[in-house]
Amino acid sequence: MSATEAVMFWDGVYAARPAPDAPRPNIRLVETVTGLPPGDALDLGCGSGGDALWLARQGWRVRAVDISGVAAERLAGHALAHGLGGLVDAVRHDLRGSFPEGRFDLVCAHYLHTPFDLDRASVLRTAAHALRPGGRLLVVDHGSTAPWSWDQDPEARFPAPEEVASDLALDPGTWRVERADAPRRTATGPDGRTAEVVDHVLLVRRTG
Repeated sequence: MSATEAVMFWDGVYAARPAPDAPRPNIRLVETVTGLPPGDALDLGCGSGGDALWLARQGWRVRAVDISGVAAERLAGHALAHGLGGLVDAVRHDLRGSFPEGRFDLVCAHYLHTPFDLDRASVLRTAAHALRPGGRLLVVDHGSTAPWSWDQDPEARFPAPEEVASDLALDPGTWRVERADAPRRTATGPDGRTAEVVDHVLLVRRTG
């Protein structure tokens, strides 16, 4: 799938979904970040923008990126409407050919799965290197398929957090894994349906 096809695919996904009035943050972000001093955050694959808006309300300065211009524009509109335009910078990046510049205290990547060609390990490795000392990389992946997921492949494989960490090949003298587990939760889909799903959670901290 070409870059143009990928953009069209994800623009179509978001255009087909009703724009939520109040996008919700992901629970793994909230439980990880609550209590941390605010700083600069990078939200990879921002989607509907619930994470970026929540971070901004906690005082974080957020650069939120998505391959979909539809998603980025919606988030920018939400930020302005809620008085958070000065804290949220929503821009389009495909992450395959472009990665946001800057140094961050937090990089989060929730459900950064896609059907197009993306060297995800390379993207996440770049994200880890974009952290300031003491900064954290939070990677939350699907550990199961929800009924409303765009990918209903029955053969889908869900790498464990430890495998994701191994693929990043980060120097343990500079980065330390603080969390690697697979909690369950009840999720609500875009159409209001609920289902129990599994998250694969990896939290890495840059120590030097």
